[in-house]
Amino acid sequence: ARSLDWIGRVLPPEKYPSILDIGCGPGLYTEGYARRGYAVTGVDFSRRSISYAQASAREKGLQVDYALQNYLNLSLDKTFGLATMIYCDYGALPPEGRARLLGLIYRHLKPGGRLLLDVFSLARFQAYSERQTWEACPEGGFWSPEKHIVLHRACKYPGNVILEQAMVITGSKTSHYYLWNTHFSRSALEQEAAASGFRTCGCFGDVAGSEYSEESPTLAILLEK
Repeated sequence: ARSLDWIGRVLPPEKYPSILDIGCGPGLYTEGYARRGYAVTGVDFSRRSISYAQASAREKGLQVDYALQNYLNLSLDKTFGLATMIYCDYGALPPEGRARLLGLIYRHLKPGGRLLLDVFSLARFQAYSERQTWEACPEGGFWSPEKHIVLHRACKYPGNVILEQAMVITGSKTSHYYLWNTHFSRSALEQEAAASGFRTCGCFGDVAGSEYSEESPTLAILLEK
């Protein structure tokens, strides 16, 4: 809610009437944007998330357009005044994926359009401790509704990358999940954005507009085409 309020103040719908939410999931931000008067489009490659978001918008009487697409192949027949990518999704992509995505977003923005995104910071990477743990879930849990055991492993890699790995063992199968996240300094993030044609016009501690600090675990950047 704080993020939506801040975005509505600094990037108001009167100036940026159309907004694209990239990796919109079940519609947490898209619905908030619609309530604040934006013309909203949400993109996600999860069929379940898009179906949930569409049903939720209908139930609440909100006008939101949703597109079931992989944002690495973003192709919409319109351009936008504003785009957001929230929850540090950007850092989950490899360098070539990030460059591809920024180029696609750039092409989907109007001249002077803006992009707001957040990432994990270099401070978080430096403070992060490698570890191995396990957890028993006899009643089921986050990873599976069945009784299971989870083996957790967290490792740091060159390039300011962290891997959080989970091995989920049930009575019938073993599943592996790999969560990769690149961490950024302000200058590194600005350089990537500039390589795709963007100009930096603001840097913050998060997408609620907190003051930027090198000690913050996240940073948010506001870019202009």
